[in-house]
Amino acid sequence: MNSLFKPDQLPRFVIASGLTNLADGIAIVVWAWIASLLSRDPILIALMPVALRLPWFLFALPAGIITDRSDRRRLILAMDIVRAVVFGTAAIVVWVSLPLVPAADDGTAMPLLFGSLLGCALLVGIAEVFRDNAAQTMLPAIVPHDQLERANGRLWSVELVGNSLLGPALGAFLIATVIWLPFALNAVAFVLAAVMMLGLRGGFAPDRSDQRDWRAELGQGLSFLRSAPLLRLLALITGVWNLLHQMVVIALVLYVQEIFGLEAWGYGLILAAAAVGGIAGGVFADRVVKRMGPGAAAKWMTLASAVAFVTIPFAPNGFVLAIVLAAFEFTGLVWNTVSVSYRQRAIPDELLGRVNSIYRLLAWGMMPIGLLLSGVIVSVAELSMTRSTSLAMPFATAAIGAALLTAFAWKPLGKGFSAVANETT
Repeated sequence: MNSLFKPDQLPRFVIASGLTNLADGIAIVVWAWIASLLSRDPILIALMPVALRLPWFLFALPAGIITDRSDRRRLILAMDIVRAVVFGTAAIVVWVSLPLVPAADDGTAMPLLFGSLLGCALLVGIAEVFRDNAAQTMLPAIVPHDQLERANGRLWSVELVGNSLLGPALGAFLIATVIWLPFALNAVAFVLAAVMMLGLRGGFAPDRSDQRDWRAELGQGLSFLRSAPLLRLLALITGVWNLLHQMVVIALVLYVQEIFGLEAWGYGLILAAAAVGGIAGGVFADRVVKRMGPGAAAKWMTLASAVAFVTIPFAPNGFVLAIVLAAFEFTGLVWNTVSVSYRQRAIPDELLGRVNSIYRLLAWGMMPIGLLLSGVIVSVAELSMTRSTSLAMPFATAAIGAALLTAFAWKPLGKGFSAVANETT
């Protein structure tokens, strides 16, 4: 980096992140909900979030190489502008397609609109890969390493306010009133985020290497990850957990509609209420980690996921479901604090973009699989079960998967973090 730490720049960085996550929170409801207005096929509905997550599998590695070659602030700025343009385009596409044809049980009622929105979602997802990788590698240049848990916790709290508290509720309200408006609002949010990044002062480019062979550069990142067993373990756990989490998230869309009879605003309020737990997790994560230790915190938070997943289909109403999801979000934020802070601290800055991208390829590349698998599970289950039982099957599958993951990772997590603690004492 061109300078050591820039803590005075943290507020701008956090505000920009908050704005982009507000837009992401609006999109959480909007992408899946508008798909459900065009089709009732669970696999087709899953395609929309798949388009958002597939770029993590396709572009995570190139994003890491580019992040380590570039000024990370400028890369973030460019990706925010790209997303502003794409969301503006989506707003126009939806507006000119009104009124919408009623959703079809099989296929989609408006294939041109559905395909256009899939393309927009894919472009948004690609920009998100580059933006998020650059942002996560930029934070260690803003705050000292011994403050990363605190900074990450506060940053994620702000992100959750936008991503899971305000965003979903606002997105649900907007799409229920003026269907194209949430896309237009997202375009404005990304423009404002770009303005905040534009005002961020200082150089945020890593120390440049003479190496400009992408295979060799990627090989350096792979070599570092191969030599770091705890990082590999965390990447594997996060990947499987993300697969299970995405199965649950997309299954909730039809579940709350058909089992609880909720409209978009009700779904948004459930997500917003659940976000309160995540915000609390972000605020208290550093204290939880210090009290329990990173190894114990990681183990117990993984186990908590299995408990949450198995509890979801037994929730009698949306209120109880929101409480379950709030507890789940709390534990998830504590886990993220342990995992990401260790990663930021353990990886050298000049390799941070590449190793981070390989890690996130393993972790985030599993998301599209989880999304599609959820739709497949429901469709297959309907061959021998009632519709209501079939809609609950992704939750049961995720619970079994999380329990097996916990059993697999329990001892290795404890040993790994104990070894790290011994090395630093």
